Amino acid sequence: MSRIAVTINGRTYEIDVRQNFADPTVFSASVDGEEIDIYVPGADPSQPIEWIVVDRHPYEVIFDRSLRWVQSGRRRHHLELHDMEATFARPVSGDGRIKAPIPGLITRVLVEPGQQVTAGQSLVVLEAMKMENEIRAPRSGVVLRIDVQPGQSVTLDAMLVEVG
Repeated sequence: MSRIAVTINGRTYEIDVRQNFADPTVFSASVDGEEIDIYVPGADPSQPIEWIVVDRHPYEVIFDRSLRWVQSGRRRHHLELHDMEATFARPVSGDGRIKAPIPGLITRVLVEPGQQVTAGQSLVVLEAMKMENEIRAPRSGVVLRIDVQPGQSVTLDAMLVEVG
């Protein structure tokens, strides 16, 4: 699950998104507490989304690649996304292993083995559902090992980094 705040034309919505792992084009979401189903045909991160189906209603949409706006019909709407989970350090684990909180693609590795890090410092960037999620150190320490590299796909709970 991914918690995001989406602001469209100045109005903010709190959204919990859940992907159907059997079908990556199907999502369930709770928008300000209201449950909806979303179908994104051909949900390929390298391709632009041109239309979506929300609760069986099709919508033609165009998303800016940097997700600054969305166009529906002839109207363009200013768009802001905020990952509500990325601003907090992950809970401290007993052994210092940091695992993927969601499946996705590693876009950047921000540290190297032997580097000193502080609690809350960004370690890697994980892209999932067109959003970049900064994976942060749960505690201060030294990076013991890095198990991922940019361009690598990871599954839920895949080992990313170990801090000792």
